[in-house]
Amino acid sequence: MVRPGMHPREFVSLLMEHELFADAIRFLAYALPKREAVWWGWVCARRAAGESPAPAIGAALKAAEGWISQPTEEKRRAAMAAAQSAGFGTAAGCVALAAFFSGGSIAPPDAPVIPPGEYLTAKAVGGSVLMAAVAREPEKATERFKNFVAQGLDVTQRIKLWDKQQG
Repeated sequence: MVRPGMHPREFVSLLMEHELFADAIRFLAYALPKREAVWWGWVCARRAAGESPAPAIGAALKAAEGWISQPTEEKRRAAMAAAQSAGFGTAAGCVALAAFFSGGSIAPPDAPVIPPGEYLTAKAVGGSVLMAAVAREPEKATERFKNFVAQGLDVTQRIKLWDKQQG
């Protein structure tokens, strides 16, 4: 569907017109810088969690938020512990996992460094946003997909992601 010279926003719009929501979400997750992508995933996961999330879900959201506000090694590792508790099959668990995959080492602290794969953060953010859209009231998923993609596009505009590259 992508054509030479097509602006990324135009590509996302085309995906949305064809209701290829998962593709649009994944594209945005890969396009955004890691910290901004995790923030976008966190906002979506937070909305999916509702007003009173289960303790493990709330802890995963809090850990991801902590890393977003201060992306330190300590907070990155805390996000992994919270992700494991929440479960990788949850939007909150995936967004905390995305924070963990943002850099550093995926090995235990006392083991030799094993850097995370370059795209692991994007994969986890994409999974988080997709799960957030269908977690509650799946019959409203289409509306959530549209809202979440619009929010992701808003992030690209706020950071002037594509204004710097022009296409």
